[in-house]
Amino acid sequence: MADSSQINRKKKISQAVFTWSNLISFSRIFVAFPIIYLHYQNGMEPTWTIGGLVFYGIISDYLDGYIARKTNSISEWGKILDPVADKVLAFVLFVYAVWGGLIPLWFLLIELARDLLILTGSIYIQRQYGKVAMAVMSGKWSVNALAAYWMCAFFLPDILWPQLFFMGLSLSLMLLSFFDYLYRFIQIQKGVEFN
Repeated sequence: MADSSQINRKKKISQAVFTWSNLISFSRIFVAFPIIYLHYQNGMEPTWTIGGLVFYGIISDYLDGYIARKTNSISEWGKILDPVADKVLAFVLFVYAVWGGLIPLWFLLIELARDLLILTGSIYIQRQYGKVAMAVMSGKWSVNALAAYWMCAFFLPDILWPQLFFMGLSLSLMLLSFFDYLYRFIQIQKGVEFN
């Protein structure tokens, strides 16, 4: 769980919108559409181009945060844009995977319910305190497990064991991160400082 020391860490947060890290986050939103188009046009078979686009989607999630930290350009907009880009990309790709019969609908519904609850808490915090709380580390782990599950289902649809492994890991980490976000929400309501 996120402890108070994680919540209390102070970092300089800017109000800048146009930063390199925000541009990278924003670009991640649009990666899903060529992936889907190329996959569908190729008879629902992956290609190296699709693999490259998926790789960009993954590496950009690390690159935006790295650049923001290294250039001291962490911004309120970036704290919103990064998780929104993650969620939009994941949502579009998971809906496509459900439509294509690669991932079960019930899994997508659990993911959406969790994300909506976390989003509701984040909006409440932003309205209550005028700033956005940064993501918890277990949330990043959850995103990585979700990506691994999606990639197994997408690139290895006929090999069941890695799909089941990453599905179970994803569900476990979604639950863990939900409780981390809930703990942080409660701590913020108790007056613990955050950035």
